[in-house]
Amino acid sequence: MALIDTHTHLDSFARQGALDAVLARAGAAGVEAMIAIGTEPEDWPLHRDIARAHPGFVHYTVGLHPCCVEADWARAVAQLEGFWAEDGGAESGPARVSRPVALGETGLDRFHLPKDADGAARAFAWQREAFAAQLGLAARLGCPLVIHSREAFAECVAMIDGSGVDWSKVVFHCFSEGAREMAELSRRGGRASFTGILTYKNAAGVREAAAAQGLARCMIETDAPYLAPAPHRGKPNEPALLRHTAAYAAELFGVSYGELAATTTANARAFFGLI
Repeated sequence: MALIDTHTHLDSFARQGALDAVLARAGAAGVEAMIAIGTEPEDWPLHRDIARAHPGFVHYTVGLHPCCVEADWARAVAQLEGFWAEDGGAESGPARVSRPVALGETGLDRFHLPKDADGAARAFAWQREAFAAQLGLAARLGCPLVIHSREAFAECVAMIDGSGVDWSKVVFHCFSEGAREMAELSRRGGRASFTGILTYKNAAGVREAAAAQGLARCMIETDAPYLAPAPHRGKPNEPALLRHTAAYAAELFGVSYGELAATTTANARAFFGLI
């Protein structure tokens, strides 16, 4: 009945000196693996090193988050492909695993734009350019792609449609749209993953979306340290708390916790190509 946290951010725990305890609690709570998500150049090597130190337990991605996009975004994006070129060096093997399991998170975010109209337009234009560049890289690499979309779902979908990316390799993480948007993803072959938002009383639309996708394609995540599930809402999140989202999802889908865990874990391993 082990779980996989398909989207977590470990950099803050590492910088606070809390990583070992966080990972230990995750293992004790039944989390058998997790995907540490890259957002900017400063955290990419850190997540790679954590994955190297915990082979098979921690995997990682690299990507430029839309909220981290600035005028010099091209310099950051130019560094991404190099992570796939790494082979672990002379000590190659499980302990020297270097390659990311996906590109991302990347996408578009209107929610956090500057308040002034000119600043917002400029920032969103940079986001679109950086996203387009990363879509091109993902298409070339043929790797899984982790999408961040906030108040920009239709625009994200349109850009992916025009990119040549294989939709079967696309996941919209922390899905917070409704059943209609889920239908658009499903029709294209994409999928969504769900956070603790699934457990919130005011998230009926998200639950409808999860039901519309169905358990057979579902993945779950924490997005730690954000979005802790009930009954921990409002407190710092961590991978160990994934079990609460899993238990809630099992009730939502009308299956046992064991079936929910087995299905979402198999989905995660297949999607990210985990050994």
